[in-house]
Amino acid sequence: MYLEQIHSPSDIKGYTPAQRCALAAEMRAALITRASSVGGHIGPNLGVIEATIALHTVFDAPTDKIVYDVSHQSYPHKMLTGRVEAYLVEKEYDEVSGYTNPEESPHDFFNVGHTSTSISLATGLAKARDLAGRHENIIAFIGDGSISGGEALEGLNVAGEMRSNLIIILNDNDWSISENHGGMYEMLRRLRETNGTAADNLFRAMGLDYRYVADGNDTEALIAAFAAVKDSQKPVVIHIHTQKGKGLSFAEDDPEDWHRHAPFHTESGAVKHPSSPDPCLAATVDFVLTEAKRNPNFVYLSA
Repeated sequence: MYLEQIHSPSDIKGYTPAQRCALAAEMRAALITRASSVGGHIGPNLGVIEATIALHTVFDAPTDKIVYDVSHQSYPHKMLTGRVEAYLVEKEYDEVSGYTNPEESPHDFFNVGHTSTSISLATGLAKARDLAGRHENIIAFIGDGSISGGEALEGLNVAGEMRSNLIIILNDNDWSISENHGGMYEMLRRLRETNGTAADNLFRAMGLDYRYVADGNDTEALIAAFAAVKDSQKPVVIHIHTQKGKGLSFAEDDPEDWHRHAPFHTESGAVKHPSSPDPCLAATVDFVLTEAKRNPNFVYLSA
């Protein structure tokens, strides 16, 4: 077993493609087993295992700094940065949080939990690096559900005029928690359909370099893409197309429900301890549906 022998990212640097493939399978199995017991953000994490292996193969964390947006997809990162026992040993399951936490590891730089913050945080780290005369890589890892947020766009705006290293990895799995809608996502769709060559590319328009990886679950393709931009002296977006919930059929078939899930039976996907319906939520739903049927001008706004 490879996974139980990993104590830091340096342990995987010399892996062969076959070993990386085996490691990904072990990580996926461990995540599914743990989530079946304690629940958590299973869908997002299953989709970024290969990207995480590639990141820690190419870059030299924690000198090179990786900032996860929301950080709910940081479980594989934690597995490779000295916290693997919390994913392999049942009595250790509660020893790590569901998000990055600097108190847990020097590989985590921020307590996060909110969306769309990573690019702005990364630009700050990059500017601090430049002022100090250092040269490490700064990487923001952000999902397509977060990239349309206001702070993410502010971060892109700042990044577009930088003339030093900043790598933005856009994890595009076609989903946020639910389906994505809006102009940003029409652009991402066109980029996917044209293998990244569509003319209407917001990132290039804002002054960033851009690369597309069609199979964001191909570890070797990701390693090649990341290695090509390591130590680059201009901000770049690496747009990777991943599958949310990869390797767990229930999560692949229903990405929204399996974004975050309660403990479940691995054979059927059924929840182990079904909860009673929230009476407040049920009453709200009943009211909204009743009013919508009664009044054609009724509009419901959800915060």
